[in-house]
Amino acid sequence: MPGPHKWRKRFQGHGSRWTAPREAVLELLSRTSLHMSAKDIYSAVHRIYPNIGLTTIYRTLDLIYRMGIIDKIVLSDGQARYQFKSGKQNDHHHLICTECGKIIDYSEFEKEESEFIKKAERRLSEEHQFIIMDHKIEFLGICTKCQLKKNMKNEGS
Repeated sequence: MPGPHKWRKRFQGHGSRWTAPREAVLELLSRTSLHMSAKDIYSAVHRIYPNIGLTTIYRTLDLIYRMGIIDKIVLSDGQARYQFKSGKQNDHHHLICTECGKIIDYSEFEKEESEFIKKAERRLSEEHQFIIMDHKIEFLGICTKCQLKKNMKNEGS
């Protein structure tokens, strides 16, 4: 995992200033496997930097997402969740509950998916003269907890 010194260089290389709030957001995301909303991140960082605003958090998240340091998952309700990208973590994909927004990481088919993705990227790049920088695999559905709620609701009707 890159340390603050390496992040500082990436910011400078991207034409952006290195600031304490940006460091705090990166530190927080790099230390958790949670998929955090901007408001979750704001709450955690605000404890350390009480003068920070939610707008600063959104701008920071947008910047570090465009820099390729974090992943962004947009749920069906329009809410985004953010997660730090780091080596092995890039090889997992997501199951997303469309009812409650729960995100489940999975990597059970890592080898098979990796082979398929490489083949698909190669063919798509050649066919469309397109440079592929990244990919996401997200399956949308309903988690066990929400299935149970629906079943209980239907039985009560």
